Amino acid sequence: MIHRPFKTPAWTFLPALLLLGNFAQAQDWPTRPISMVVPYAAGGPVDTVGRIMTAGLSQVLGQQVVIENVGGAGGMTGSSRAAKATPDGYTFLLGGLAVLGLVPNLYSKPLYDAVADFAPVSLFADSARILVTRKDLPVNSFKEFIAYAKANQANMRFGSAGAGSGLHICAVLLNQIMGTTITHVPYRGSAPAMQDLIAGRIDFMCDQVSTAFPMIQAGAVRAIATLGPDRASVLPDLPTAQEEGPPDLDCGTWSAFMFPKGTPEAIVRRLAQATSKAVELPLVQQRFASVGVTVAAPERRSPEYLARFIPRELAKWAGPIHASGVSAD
Repeated sequence: MIHRPFKTPAWTFLPALLLLGNFAQAQDWPTRPISMVVPYAAGGPVDTVGRIMTAGLSQVLGQQVVIENVGGAGGMTGSSRAAKATPDGYTFLLGGLAVLGLVPNLYSKPLYDAVADFAPVSLFADSARILVTRKDLPVNSFKEFIAYAKANQANMRFGSAGAGSGLHICAVLLNQIMGTTITHVPYRGSAPAMQDLIAGRIDFMCDQVSTAFPMIQAGAVRAIATLGPDRASVLPDLPTAQEEGPPDLDCGTWSAFMFPKGTPEAIVRRLAQATSKAVELPLVQQRFASVGVTVAAPERRSPEYLARFIPRELAKWAGPIHASGVSAD
């Protein structure tokens, strides 16, 4: 009887070969330009942060990072586009509180799952929101604003970047706290809403400091209060709403990168490391500081931290949103 040497079937090596292939792909990444999906129109606060980061990331990665603005449905359209992209490392989402913490609570059937459909990369920045009014609104403090809103709510209107956006939900919470019912005017992004605020067509916005600050400096709108626990670095003399009124009004937001689920872990790690290096660059830090954006602490920039953070944000905002009865359906 002739004993032939046992041959291991080729298919048993397939997982190892695939793993090696993914590792090799990650080692070479990136070899071409990368698309950063910004789920809002150009000119808004998220877009501003994205454009600052593209400069830093392009420098660190040695490949151009290009913004793809995909607005609509309070950021859900662009986020869904990123979630369904090919998980090869060449498309990622610039997300934040609105699309990862608010939108999933606002729609009965959202177009994506904020946890299951993404591979978390890095939470890299925080940004305050500011209550800004048209420049001729006859108020100069948060207490005066509340009194005016209660007396004139039937004739007032506030703008947002769209139904379900962070600007919208922050104003909803403000309405709840003041005990008012003020008409919501949704726009396709915060930039057109700001244009109408400057023109006096709406009365106020709860905008991010990154886009509101230049308009405040120019005297085109009036800053009333920072809507968070801390004063904005670019407006240190502007009180917080908590200093003058309710202690639980906190509408601060954050920025994070997300790959589509299934992106090789080595590529996820590479982008996380590149992001952490990019926010340490003087050009990025200077531009962030100029618009009131704060760089997240190093321990918050890892994929593991972001993976734990997003479910907490979803749970945190579920209560206020459902209690308010607001829905984007």
